[in-house]
This record gives sequence, structure tokens and C-alpha cells, in this order.
Amino acid sequence: MKVAIVRERRADERRVAASPDTIKAMVGMGLAPVVESGAGAGASFPDELYAAAGATIVAAPAAALADADLVLKVQRPLRAAVEGVDELGLIKRGAALIGLLQPSQSPDEVSAYAEAGITAFALELIPRITRAQTMDVLSSQANLAGYKAVLDAAAEFGRAFPMMMTAAGTIKAARVLVMGAGVAGLQAIATARRLGAIVSATDVRAAAKEQVESLGANFLTVDEEAMRAAETAGGYAREMGEEFQRRQREKVTEALRRTDIVICTALIPGRRAPVLLTGEMVAGMAPGSVIVDLAVEAGGNVEGSRPGEVVGTANGAKILGHLNVPSRIAVDASQLYARNLLAFLALLVDKEGNLRIDTADEIVKATLLTLDGAIVNPALAPTPAVEPAEPGPPS
Repeated sequence: MKVAIVRERRADERRVAASPDTIKAMVGMGLAPVVESGAGAGASFPDELYAAAGATIVAAPAAALADADLVLKVQRPLRAAVEGVDELGLIKRGAALIGLLQPSQSPDEVSAYAEAGITAFALELIPRITRAQTMDVLSSQANLAGYKAVLDAAAEFGRAFPMMMTAAGTIKAARVLVMGAGVAGLQAIATARRLGAIVSATDVRAAAKEQVESLGANFLTVDEEAMRAAETAGGYAREMGEEFQRRQREKVTEALRRTDIVICTALIPGRRAPVLLTGEMVAGMAPGSVIVDLAVEAGGNVEGSRPGEVVGTANGAKILGHLNVPSRIAVDASQLYARNLLAFLALLVDKEGNLRIDTADEIVKATLLTLDGAIVNPALAPTPAVEPAEPGPPS
């Protein structure tokens, strides 16, 4: 089977869906990978490395996608929106498309996959079960985002992170507050601690307390009873009620008086990100403070954050709203993403190198969006129309 890897053309995207290492593994699986020239440039993977691993290098996306049985992407395919390339139109009917397809945010495009006869898999829907850990793209990318968020904050912060005792006097350690102790938040805690900061964290899930404290950070508890019910079966945080959010804001506001840097990481799958820091809370922070909003693309955790911008506030704080943070560390992000994708491919490709879609497999079932011209994912399938009832006899 021919496997196509094309250059990602969406703004702020430097990752690539395959690394030279995973290309070599695909060849070993009996697949024939074809890579568009320059596809790995943003991740420091030159064409020569792909060719040495066994890929065929082609000059244009049309040549890569023509007759491809599998199409591997980071972002969802273009529909003539960027550089005039209609990637979706170049994918043949019956091909399988795998990537971060954002089905909740882009339902019209899911319909387009069905109409085009493409079998589409959304990797962000991989369930959080033990067997799927090697395929968990959200965790691998969030891990790097949490790390990079702290480095971005350190670059904007006008002071050092660790306490330093010098002949000229003592420099106090920076105080960091991490809001949301999921994968990104825990990595942010660990990174800030390694840099020498004093770290606190908050999360709506009670289970996060032990994880936060195991990394040497202080956990801000709001309501233990409410927090015990705040985790979904999939391991994500639920959206909390207004009363809990009010008490959380009070607790955080108190902590902000002695905080230099805030890393906000709270996301709710398929929903707008919750507002954790109001404009009033930001206004109470000291001049020179830095806030990183990792949820800016989902509406933002911080009032006043703007996608793709560093916003200066009236009180001298900065709000960082960088887009696609994993792509800001593209080499490692691409390596991890490519390995996640390769592990997922092992579910779809048999020992003879043929495509086998087992809809009874819970991972395949959870990620499958479209099949045989129809939307088959239960969360996205249209609700059947209800036939009007026959009119009854007159009373």
C-alpha cells in the first residue's frame, strides 16, 4: 500500500506526520511511503533522511497523494484554503486518512470526508486506556506544550527562576502557579521546579493532588468533596458549577498576590475552555508578571488573551497566547507524534501489508469518523429524522 506524507501547510504548523525512523518501520511493515519534498523541513528532517529510510521523494502534494491508500497528516487536510492546494480533493475514494482532524470543531469537514468516500480516523479521539498509551497523541503533544510554556514564560520574565545568593545580595526564587494538573500541567510543574521556582498548582480533580505533591509542588484545594466527582471516566476534567468556580477564583486570587508566573492549561474536550483568570484577577498581579494561556485556541483560560499575541496589560503584566505550542518544539513533537501514529497503524495494517479495519476494536471504533460514505462515529452521526405521527381520528 502506498502511504502519503505531505508538507503541512496550515499556519504555525512545523510538525510532520512521519519521521525517518517511522518511515523505516513502515517499509518493514510492507508499506510504500511517499514523502513530499520539504515535508520534514520544519522538524529538521531533510529529504535525504527520508530517502535513506526507504521513502520515495516527490516534488508536489498531488504526486504524493495520487493513488495513496493511506494518508498521514498532522492537521486536517486543506480544501483549497492555503496555497491553492486542495488536499482533500487529491485523496482517492476509499483511501484512509489519519490525523488530528478536530471533528468537534469541524463537523462540515467530517461530512466532506464521508461524501468523498474517505475512511477518516481522528487521533484526538483515542481512548485513555492502557492498550492505547503508545498512540495517545494528545498526551505526547501536551507534555511538550507544558514544557515549552515554562520556557516561553522564562524568556518573557525579567528575572531569574532560582534563588541565588551572591556577594551583591540574594535573588528570590520565582513563584509559579500552574492551573490545571493534566499532562501539560504536570510537565509545567516539573519544568518550573527544575529551573528552581517555587511552584503551586490547582485542579478541579482530587486525584491531581497526589500527583502535584509528588513533583514537589503545593496543591491549592478548593472543595475536596466536589473535586472527587470532577473526573470523567476518560480521565478528563468535568466542567464545574458556578459556585465551585467562584470559590476557586477566590482561592486563586489570594495566591496571585504572591505569584510571578501563571501557566494555564485547562481544557474540556469538545467544549470551550473555562475562564480561570478574569480581567480583575489579572489586574491584581504585580508588574512584570507573566501569564501563559495554553488554551487560547479553545477560547482561552484568561480574559484578555489573544491568539498568536503577547498582550501587555495596564498593570505591566504580560499574557502569552502562542498558537500551536507543540509546533514550537517541532523536532521532538514530530518524533513523538510519528511514533504515536505508527503504533496506531499497527491496528490497521495486517502482516501482509493490507488495510484491515476492525470496527470491533475499541480504539478503532472510537477514532473512526467515516466509513463507506457515511459518518459512523456515534458522537457525530446525525440524529435520524422522526417521522411525523399519523393524525388520529377527530374527537
